[in-house]
Amino acid sequence: MRRLFPYPVSPADLEDREWGLDELADLYAYPEHGGGGAWLRANMVSSLDGAAHHEGRSQPLSSAADMRIFGTLRGLADAVVVGAETVRQEGYRPTRAREAFAARRAALGQGPAPVIAVVSAGLALDFTLPLFTSPLVPTVVLTGAAAPAERVAAARAAGTEVVVAGEGREVDAARVPALLAERGLTRLLTEGGPRLLGQFASAGVLDEMCLSLAPMVATGTAPRIMAGPPLAVPARFSLESMLEDAGFLFTRYRRIPDHGERHGSARI
Repeated sequence: MRRLFPYPVSPADLEDREWGLDELADLYAYPEHGGGGAWLRANMVSSLDGAAHHEGRSQPLSSAADMRIFGTLRGLADAVVVGAETVRQEGYRPTRAREAFAARRAALGQGPAPVIAVVSAGLALDFTLPLFTSPLVPTVVLTGAAAPAERVAAARAAGTEVVVAGEGREVDAARVPALLAERGLTRLLTEGGPRLLGQFASAGVLDEMCLSLAPMVATGTAPRIMAGPPLAVPARFSLESMLEDAGFLFTRYRRIPDHGERHGSARI
């Protein structure tokens, strides 16, 4: 893996080597920001032709280095925010404590592992799965006030915290970061899917985008990494860092203030 940005780069930066987890954690550390608000970053992978997955899963577009960064981003987060369809397709399991990040998390007052926060309007989830029945830290489900009562009861019976994030059946994406911040979860990571990520971007609450560009062409009908309501003006992001490994580019972009701010509520 080589560091290509930010400048200046040194001969050591351009040396192709495996980065240690501490190095990656330093590079991807959440910014310090006051006020107790949340910082929402996304982590997605895309093929050269813009596919967010291949045959329903992101793994075919990934690599060992991509998974190493994926694990680092999880190791830094308070909560991983994910859509219900992605939970079903990717077979989400509870997060686990990792010794490599234990001291860093303890110093920041974080729990042993990030919370999984599932966004779901209909709560069509299997609450008998380990994600809900035996997580290291309790799973959270965000839904609307009009979600089916029997599904809300099933979630709570499994030990899941149900958070209302919308007045009707739908979830208001703009409210999700603040509701999680109220629970002490301010370092947020979303892994999609594309619909949820598009809703966050349209609501103006996406602060950072970590995009892995795979040197592959997938064709087919896979969606882009975001699929949501169009913005009146495209949101502008600045490039913060770029790594390269075996043709994969690992980029990190930060939203530029006063561009692409909230454009109203986006409902999921």
